[in-house]
Amino acid sequence: MPKISHKANAMPASPIRKLVPYSEAAKKAGRKVYHLNIGQPDVETPEVMLNAIRNFSMKVVEYSHSAGIESYRKKLAGYYKKHNIDVDFSEIMITTGGSEAIEIAMMTCLNEGDEIIVPEPFYANYNGFATQSGVVIKPVRSYIETGFALPSITKFEKMITRKTKAIMICNPSNPTGYLYTKAELEALRELVQKHDLFLFADEVYREFCYDGAEYTSVMHLTGINNNVVLLDSVSKRYSACGARIGALITRNKEVMAGAMKFAQARLSPPTFGQVAAEAAIDTPASYFENVKKEYTARRNFVVEALNKMDGVFCPNPQGAFYCIARLPINDADEFCQWLLEKFEYKGQTVMLAPATGFYFSPEAGKDEVRIAYVLKIEDLKNAMICLEEALKVYPGRKIMEQVKEKAI
Repeated sequence: MPKISHKANAMPASPIRKLVPYSEAAKKAGRKVYHLNIGQPDVETPEVMLNAIRNFSMKVVEYSHSAGIESYRKKLAGYYKKHNIDVDFSEIMITTGGSEAIEIAMMTCLNEGDEIIVPEPFYANYNGFATQSGVVIKPVRSYIETGFALPSITKFEKMITRKTKAIMICNPSNPTGYLYTKAELEALRELVQKHDLFLFADEVYREFCYDGAEYTSVMHLTGINNNVVLLDSVSKRYSACGARIGALITRNKEVMAGAMKFAQARLSPPTFGQVAAEAAIDTPASYFENVKKEYTARRNFVVEALNKMDGVFCPNPQGAFYCIARLPINDADEFCQWLLEKFEYKGQTVMLAPATGFYFSPEAGKDEVRIAYVLKIEDLKNAMICLEEALKVYPGRKIMEQVKEKAI
C-alpha cells in the first residue's frame, strides 16, 4: 500500500472540528448540544446578499478574473475607504475565503524554512497553512493574566534570526478577542521597519469592537507600505461563512504580482460568493449596530457567568466574538471530549474548543478553552448552566484538587 506524504502526516487536525464525531454521537443519543466550539454565528446573513443570489441573471456561471470580479474589487476599495484604508482596486485580490488569502500570502512572501513570528494563542489553522507552505511558526507567548495583550517588543526581537521573514497578527484576535491598541501596533511597525519584515494582519473581525474601543488597521501605519499584507474575509462580517470569499490587500506591487500567479493557478474565486459579497457592501449601518449590540450583550453575559463559576477565570475581550477561559481542570482536550461523551444535564451538554489547539508551544493551554459566544442569550444561559454543572462533577477536577491538598 503506497504511503501518503510527509505533509499530510504533519498536517494538524482542527481543534475546532476534531470533536465533531463525539457531538454527532451525543445528538444521536438524544442530547442537545450547544455549539460554542466554532465561530459560526446564528445572526442572519444580510437580506441584500441573499437577494443578489436569488436575482442572479447571468445565463452562464463563468470564471471571473483571477483577482476577482472588477466591479466587486472597486466597490470593496470604497468599503475600505470608510475605514480610512486607502487602497486602489488593483491592490485587492479576491480569494476563496480568508484561508486562501493567508495561504497565498505565506507562499508568496516566504520560502520553505523561513520563519514567521506569531503571538500565541493564535487561530489554529495558521499551523495548517504554515505546514502546507513549508513555513516555520515561531510563537511568542501572550498570557491570560494580561488579557492576552501583545507580548513585549523585546520578546519579539529576541526571536528574530536570519530566517525570520514575517510577523503575523490577528486583530481583533481569534481566539482571544483581544484588540491591539494603536501603541502596540506602532511598536510593531518600528520593529518591522527596523528588520525589514513582512507584517501579515488578519483583520476579519474589524466590525466587532466593543466598549468604545477603536480599531487600528496595519494599513493605518506609516512608512511600511511595502511590508504590509492585509488579510480579510466576509465570513464573520456578514455572517456568511459559507460564501467562501476573502481578500488579500497589499500596496506592494511585487507581492501582488507574485500572489497573482498562485491565484491564476487556481483559476478564480467562487462566482456566487463574489456576487453576494459585492451586494453585501450595501448592507445598512443599522445591521452592524444591531449585531454589535447583540454580541456585546452575549459577551457580557458569558464573561460574567464564567467568572462567577468556582475556579474559573475569563478576561473581558474587546473584540471579535470569542473568549478564552481558564478552568479548574487538568486537561482541556479530555474535558471537552468528556462533555460530549459522558456528561449531560437535563438532556443537554456543551461543545467547547480546547485551547491547546490554539497554542504552538507544547503543554500550553492545558487548562483553557475557547468559547465562541455566537448563540442567542437563551442558549448561552443553558450552555453556561451545563458548563457549571459539568465542572462540579468532572473527575479531572477532583484529581487536581487532591494533588493540591497533598501539596499543602
